[in-house]
Amino acid sequence: MPADLSSQLLNLACGLFLLTAVGVLWLRQVSALITLLAVQGLALTAIAVLLAAQHRSPETIAVAVGVGVLKAGIIPWMLRRVLARVPDARETRPLVNVSASLLAAAGLTLLAYAAARPLVALAPSASAGATPVGFAVVLIGFLLAATRQRAISQIIGLLLVDNGIAAVAFLATGGVPLVVELGVSADLALAVLVLQILTNRLHDTFGPTDLDELRELHD
Repeated sequence: MPADLSSQLLNLACGLFLLTAVGVLWLRQVSALITLLAVQGLALTAIAVLLAAQHRSPETIAVAVGVGVLKAGIIPWMLRRVLARVPDARETRPLVNVSASLLAAAGLTLLAYAAARPLVALAPSASAGATPVGFAVVLIGFLLAATRQRAISQIIGLLLVDNGIAAVAFLATGGVPLVVELGVSADLALAVLVLQILTNRLHDTFGPTDLDELRELHD
């Protein structure tokens, strides 16, 4: 694949990766958040595949396949199983409204690009130049987890953080060892499985899983 075409496709995949994170802040319907998370998993897979093609690394191709299966398939499927217990769930009372969240996302993206400038200067390549996108997604994930009320929305925020960290690892190093990425992703899949079990128990016992309502039960 020509280098120019590969760089353009990499930038397109990184743009989609960041856009899905911003879209998660814009939407309140939890089912839509899960769909965007799956799309982001596909974008992360595309990043890994393009880097594997550039470096001609079979190991990175194996990582890309594992990332695609786990982050775009298994984990969103498990989240939808959790959501099946509370259909039509949506965020009705986020701590920060949509407009303020989008402005915060813009500020965090600028902060990520400023913070990553020394790293990009060390290796002025197309992949290193896109590294700030991963940092921005990490910060946006933390913002989502801190400002949403539903437990499932908060776990999606943490999954965004993991996706951002994986993107930084891919872009900064040209790929991470297969066992490392699959190990981290397997831990996340286990965490989502535990969330599914806990959500089912909470829903059967108390009804909705909105954190404010659960705090009222505690009080």
